[in-house]
Amino acid sequence: MKIEQHHIQDANKKALKSHQEHIDFLTNSLTNKGVNVEAVIKKIQDFQVAIPSWALGAGGTRFGRFSFYGEPSSLEQKIQDVGLIHSLTQTAGAVSLHIPWDIPQDYKAVKELASGLNIKFDAVNSNTFQDQKNAQESYKYGSLSNTNEAVRQQAIQHNLDVINIGNQLGSKSLTVWLADGSCFPGQNNFQTALQHTENSLKAIYKGLPSDWSMLIEYKPYEPNFYSTVIQDWGTSFMLANACGEKAFSLVDLGHHLPNSNIEQIVSILMLKGKLGGFHFNDSKYGDDDLTVGSIKPYALFLIFNELVYGMQNNPQNPDLAWMIDASHNVKDPLEDLIQSLEAIQEAYAKALLVDQKALKTAQLENDVVTCQELLQDAYRTDVRPLLAQARLDKGGALSPIQAYRALDVRNQLIKERGKNTVATGL
Repeated sequence: MKIEQHHIQDANKKALKSHQEHIDFLTNSLTNKGVNVEAVIKKIQDFQVAIPSWALGAGGTRFGRFSFYGEPSSLEQKIQDVGLIHSLTQTAGAVSLHIPWDIPQDYKAVKELASGLNIKFDAVNSNTFQDQKNAQESYKYGSLSNTNEAVRQQAIQHNLDVINIGNQLGSKSLTVWLADGSCFPGQNNFQTALQHTENSLKAIYKGLPSDWSMLIEYKPYEPNFYSTVIQDWGTSFMLANACGEKAFSLVDLGHHLPNSNIEQIVSILMLKGKLGGFHFNDSKYGDDDLTVGSIKPYALFLIFNELVYGMQNNPQNPDLAWMIDASHNVKDPLEDLIQSLEAIQEAYAKALLVDQKALKTAQLENDVVTCQELLQDAYRTDVRPLLAQARLDKGGALSPIQAYRALDVRNQLIKERGKNTVATGL
């Protein structure tokens, strides 16, 4: 299925008058505050978030997985689904592949398909957290940190293979997330495990093309619950420094202990020029992988406030790779991703409205009340008309969810693919 421009225009017709009233009111209000509304809309349009290939099908829990009808059963269908999302939102201009779940069979055809949908290939993701078919060694007791050199070499080679696959597609970065750790005290020697990991990452780093970067992800627990080798941002930062200038830390919103000050973490990493990427999701207890903004929208805004400040004031930090990393257990995966994209851009737009000059003055004067008022004034602003205008100007839908349902996308996909398809890798 492909959504044509006239489909979107038809879906927008009923809401155009109401939207114009809302955008006119908000534009006047923000202009009176000294906000350059056109500049804000342009930044919203330029902000693109990658869709991970594994998020286009139904997710699962440790206890079971409930499939969703019409799931994409091939890489080509996954890219087509990203194209559907992008046509409606004009925000999802990239796809992030997970290897070996999504190895192209025909690179030229896959690249042409993505290009025709205005989709680029973002970071490629390696997989050493599960054993692959016909593998000589097992990752049961770890991969890059394993006590067995043969296992470590297999994991290193897999990452080098992933780089080669991504290079053929035009990707420019590799994301490494390790499940390595231990379940029980005494199971691992912490120092040995960390040293093995550092040496393995350095070996992978040597295989990076000159214009590539390596993103090192961290997580405090799960699947191992006693220890994780790369358990926090400090360890990721240390390993990135050990590897070299093309290695960076990657922050996943769900990969922190409850009530961690994530905004402070991203601020420090950007100051040091070592924040390379960001994975969006939301959570109540741990790595819940819920729809972005569904639980802690104000926390997301505070994080974006620091991200916006860093993007404006930390030229030593590279352009960031943005990606959604969520699991869709009870929602239509495409609707869930559309909701997440809206929440991300909403938080970003609100952060763009923060009067940074006034905030800096209040901070220097220790005027804590004014600092809070400035942040909350931006947060309380309903920026949805700005997002809608940004989409409209680029040919997107005023309301992507409403358009998705009006166009009966899911049922069209079911007609094309049936009710028994399962997304690859899940």
